[in-house]
Amino acid sequence: MDLPIDEVLEEVRAAIAGVGRVVLQAPPGAGKTTRIPLALLGDVPGRIVMLEPRRLAARAAAERMAETLGEPVGRTVGYAVRGERKVSDATRIEVVTEGILTRRIQRDPELADIGCVIFDEFHERSLNADLGLALVWEVRQALRADLAIVVMSATLDAGPVAALLHDAPVVTSAGRAYPVATRWLDRPPPAGQRFEEAMAALVARAVEEEEGGVLAFLPGEGEIRRVMARLDLPGMEVHPLYGALPFARQRAAIGASAARKVVLATSIAETSLTIEDVRVVVDGGRARRARFDPGSGMTRLHTERVSRAEAAQRAGRAGRVAAGIAWKLWTRGEDGALPGQPPPEIAVADLAGLALDLALWGDPEGRALPFLTPPPEGALAEARELLHGLGALRNGTITDHGRALASMPLHPRLAHMLVQAGGPAAGLAALLSDRDILRDRGADLTLRLRALAAPEEFGLARAAVSRIRSEAGRLRRMAGPDVDLSPAQHAALAYPDRIGLRRRGTAPRYLLSGGKGARMPDGDGLADQRLIVVTDTDGHPRDATIRQAIALPEAGLREVHHASIGWVDVCRWSRREGRVLARRQERFGAIALDDRPWTDAPADRVARAMLDGVRELGLFPAGAARRFLSRVALLDLFDTSEAALLAEAEAWLLPFLGGVTTVADWKAFDLLPPLRARLSFDDMHRLDREAPARLTTPLQRDIPIDYGGEAPEVAVRVQELFGMDTHPVVAGRPLKLTLLSPAGRPVQVTMDLPGFWAGSYADVAKDMRARYPRHPWPEDPGSADPTLRAKPRKR
Repeated sequence: MDLPIDEVLEEVRAAIAGVGRVVLQAPPGAGKTTRIPLALLGDVPGRIVMLEPRRLAARAAAERMAETLGEPVGRTVGYAVRGERKVSDATRIEVVTEGILTRRIQRDPELADIGCVIFDEFHERSLNADLGLALVWEVRQALRADLAIVVMSATLDAGPVAALLHDAPVVTSAGRAYPVATRWLDRPPPAGQRFEEAMAALVARAVEEEEGGVLAFLPGEGEIRRVMARLDLPGMEVHPLYGALPFARQRAAIGASAARKVVLATSIAETSLTIEDVRVVVDGGRARRARFDPGSGMTRLHTERVSRAEAAQRAGRAGRVAAGIAWKLWTRGEDGALPGQPPPEIAVADLAGLALDLALWGDPEGRALPFLTPPPEGALAEARELLHGLGALRNGTITDHGRALASMPLHPRLAHMLVQAGGPAAGLAALLSDRDILRDRGADLTLRLRALAAPEEFGLARAAVSRIRSEAGRLRRMAGPDVDLSPAQHAALAYPDRIGLRRRGTAPRYLLSGGKGARMPDGDGLADQRLIVVTDTDGHPRDATIRQAIALPEAGLREVHHASIGWVDVCRWSRREGRVLARRQERFGAIALDDRPWTDAPADRVARAMLDGVRELGLFPAGAARRFLSRVALLDLFDTSEAALLAEAEAWLLPFLGGVTTVADWKAFDLLPPLRARLSFDDMHRLDREAPARLTTPLQRDIPIDYGGEAPEVAVRVQELFGMDTHPVVAGRPLKLTLLSPAGRPVQVTMDLPGFWAGSYADVAKDMRARYPRHPWPEDPGSADPTLRAKPRKR
């Protein structure tokens, strides 16, 4: 059968013969996965290794190429996926899943028996593919100039990849084998309609209006099951297709069938698979992605809109074997609002495995490797911190223990558990690596372990757990020496940062040893447990909901983590209680297993804790302290903003905080003495001279000067200033005088007292004589005696 890719095979071969590298753009259905490796077979010495993102695609590609050669799988063409390998000494083309290549490079950096590495479906931008390309390119540059590299993609912009590979040639295939028409909705689904209902209705409509098999894309296994339950399609075979499905059922979904077929699939069906008889694609427009939050150290699954690239890839499935139709569960107007590409996994994933691989390679921070997208610094730092906690790194360098973890096809957490606990932990490692077999049946992990041992007691088919049991057997052969520990202790080894201590109160909330918070669903059987190990949450960065956990006796925690438990003296400001707390605590990470009062806490520790409270509460300058700061600001002796004062509070305030331990103490605290202590003798003398705190009246009374307005100001009774023939000056500027009546009411504001005496005083005095006849109002106030007294009453 001729395929579009055939037209460019010679161009690809020429690029490999000429410069040893090429980027191939070929839309879905072009045939690149099965044609390119075979085309290069006679040009490349050594073995050709092709990377596929998924196990099903790897097996299917190997089987199709072997069939083309008329051979069984394992002769010229073989494959290697997790837990299964079909190759022989005669194998020239080996199709592998991505992690296998990484471990092979780590063991043999020269890739001595490999002549060419092909990265298929690179547009998916999986973490292992990005790492694999960076490692292979560095191997070619440093050790193997003869190593050929082919990067194949359906929808990726080839420019950045070609630039990374030093301007590699770009070859573009003509297109898919058959045209695909698009059907959008006329209007969005009704607001109250569930996604599964809308999707089931669209699948049923496509079945009724079109001919041929139907492939429907859904975000996950749960949606697949719910749509299947809503479909009533007599005479048709309805198949699910997702990664955790047993391989035999996957093969049934993609193989030929005597009856018309509907396949409900996740993104596993987007790439490298030819599903027999499919003419129609129904795209739900959603994808499920794992996003890692470095702040919480947790991964959360998000259901998001697909990108335009993913939608194009899905639509292409309809044109693999004949002209097809792509139905979309969105309108044509909504299509333009879709993002162009999905985010690369390296930008959103848990980077613990990557950090371990980088350390094993000798580049712990990933700065030397040529990544297409560099790993985010925050997520990578969080991953390295976890690896230090597991003992895989020491001072940034990989340890022997870390090398042992890197050799296992597991997340470093689970690999650490398997090395430390031995074979008995293999079942738990396999269980935690897979999907939850008891979804929505509470958080208790012990129930899952029981279901793994006796699935019939929980209403599970044996096939549902056979894959996990098989993986457990494989992992048991890799494990370290057996150690007599409980499943809860196994979990505590894998998740040292997620050991939770129940907080006080009725709500089932936990503080995790890594410092984050989590909550148990109300009514869960584990909600009353004092100590738990959290193995799965919804990943919420602030208040994660616990989905899986196991109760942990304190003695079990002490047995496996005794070296990390110790007494610490804690003196800190408590926002909740509004006071300094001084405690002696036996701590494991952030949780306190024992907590006692610290009655003789040193005064300096208490003062420093109170200073933290001050920074939280603020300064509250009032009265004399506020006026003092205004005077200082007028002469610019130091920065009087609250931000600047708090930033330097350790120097000027800390020595004065003795005995201050509560909010009430702080509100009653006099800020003036520590503020005055900030000034030197000379500065204080200058302040009192140029910006005095008070005005001394002719009656020798001191009246506070207010420096808080546009100009320094004092309010004083007119009669108290009689006899003053010059205007008072502050900081080289006239003092603003608010002159008051005998009753304390403002009658005049002036910044020129002699001018007032000579001018408007006469009118003020006339009015004051009428209002206050018993008070003196002399004709010449500048020479009169000051007074606050009234004339005696006549008898």
